[in-house]
Amino acid sequence: MSNPVLEVSAAPSETAATHFAARLTFETDCADVAAALQSSDPGFVLLHVVGTREAYEARHVPGAVHLPHAEITGERMAEWAPVPLFVVYCAGPHCNGADRAALKLARLGLPVKLMIGGLTGWADEGFAYATGPEPSSIAEAA
Repeated sequence: MSNPVLEVSAAPSETAATHFAARLTFETDCADVAAALQSSDPGFVLLHVVGTREAYEARHVPGAVHLPHAEITGERMAEWAPVPLFVVYCAGPHCNGADRAALKLARLGLPVKLMIGGLTGWADEGFAYATGPEPSSIAEAA
């Protein structure tokens, strides 16, 4: 009986280290975002990049700003002072809205990471959602 795990050999450790380090430059996870949000200065702006205003107000990650990926433009992003990092998320693994937002931000020359799992991952980790309107100002979100 063949073992599908062993059918392809693992990469050499040095190659694996390069691969996984590269992935971490593109992605973060819900637990790391939640931990960073406990700080008074998490070092990033969290963007909820899909859905309607009503869906956002029904449930979102605390502190996230609603900015659908279709609305990401150079003019809109100029509203923020230089930001060290944008973290984007969407509904979950079945949604590519965060990928679309990350691509737009990167093409605008802005630093970005994707929060893997999105709202589904946030719930899977047991973190509470926020409800209601977004932060009262861009400064409050940064």
